[in-house]
Amino acid sequence: MNLLHRPKSIASSRSSTSSDHFFVSNAGGRGLSMKNTVFNKIRNLDAYPKVNEDFFSRTLSGGIITLVSSLAILLLVFSEFKSYLHTVTETKLLVDTSRGETFHINFDVTFPAIPCTLLSVDTMDISGEQHLDIKHDIIKKRINDRGDVIESRPDGIGAPKIEKPLQRHGGRLEKNETYCGSCFGAEQSDDDCCNSCEEVRDRYRQKGWAVTNEDLIDQCKREGFFERIKQEDGEGCNIHGSLEVNRVAGNFHFAAGKSFHQSNFLFDDMISLQKDSYNISHTINRLAFGEYFPGVVNPLDGGQWTHKTSNGMYQYFIKVVPTIYTDIRGRTVNSNQYSVTEHFRDLELIGPNSHPGVFFYYDFSPIKVTFKEERISFLHFITNICAVIGGIFTVAGIVDSFVYHGQRKMKKKAEIGKFR
Repeated sequence: MNLLHRPKSIASSRSSTSSDHFFVSNAGGRGLSMKNTVFNKIRNLDAYPKVNEDFFSRTLSGGIITLVSSLAILLLVFSEFKSYLHTVTETKLLVDTSRGETFHINFDVTFPAIPCTLLSVDTMDISGEQHLDIKHDIIKKRINDRGDVIESRPDGIGAPKIEKPLQRHGGRLEKNETYCGSCFGAEQSDDDCCNSCEEVRDRYRQKGWAVTNEDLIDQCKREGFFERIKQEDGEGCNIHGSLEVNRVAGNFHFAAGKSFHQSNFLFDDMISLQKDSYNISHTINRLAFGEYFPGVVNPLDGGQWTHKTSNGMYQYFIKVVPTIYTDIRGRTVNSNQYSVTEHFRDLELIGPNSHPGVFFYYDFSPIKVTFKEERISFLHFITNICAVIGGIFTVAGIVDSFVYHGQRKMKKKAEIGKFR
């Protein structure tokens, strides 16, 4: 039984094996066919068909064009990379909405014909705030006629304030009596004291009086104020420092003589040792409205106005433009730019209520400028590189094609003897 049935089992087994092999072969063939079909479709999309090397024809002109185009690509790629490393500045204009702020005016001005003792700095603005004879944050340098510095110290050049001024009523001190100098008629009350020459002059300015007889002011005589003016006769002055003012329209000026304000007019405290006229020739070494930032241009820096008989008012009308500068690290600088016009007015043509000096009238623009440093994006850099390489490669191919076909035509004409 087993022998009869074994061949049948073997045949059945062979038949089953053959069927399975045929199924697998058919399935594998269909899979490969589908894969080849997909690959063929993708191959047909090739925009860069390959040419067999047997059909290449290399020429001398093609080699020269390839070398030149390669050098051009290297130079332009290097230029793009250099531009990528550097920053670009983006500029925007905005409406200035800032209110109630202050800003600093930094100045450095030289007056070759006005002594430091007689030179003062005053400020006032449209809000009514005014500061006369400002001394803080200001340095004065006495200079001779050659421009050499004689003395440099904070404002207030002159003899120091004496510790024990004269008594109001004179005579010897009684027990527990303190010193109280006279204001020589300019006292605001019976207990008012003027213990220095500067205090006496301040009281006179407040009264609107001029100091006409220096011999009567004991404080000034003991401090050597008038002797100091005589010593500085013929000298000049370099004055530099900083002013903090309100962010509204106003002016600051350098006056020859101490100024005081009365009945909406500015006057000078003209003492008898001062001249009737002043030479306001000056050089603006630096004038900035705010902090420095890269690229700022101050149009008055280095400006010079010199005249032998320049007794009058030299006026600068300045338009200040608020500016915000942000560097690549995110550091922000709040500053200002400005434009300026100039004008000189002779005192003889102005009137008796004017006095010599250099005046800076400033007003603010309602538009604010913002500068922001930025780098070129990496994607933009890659795009430029691809444009450089592709553009030069294409142009070089067009040039090479013209040269190659031109050479062939010339060669054919030479072969048929047309050039003979």
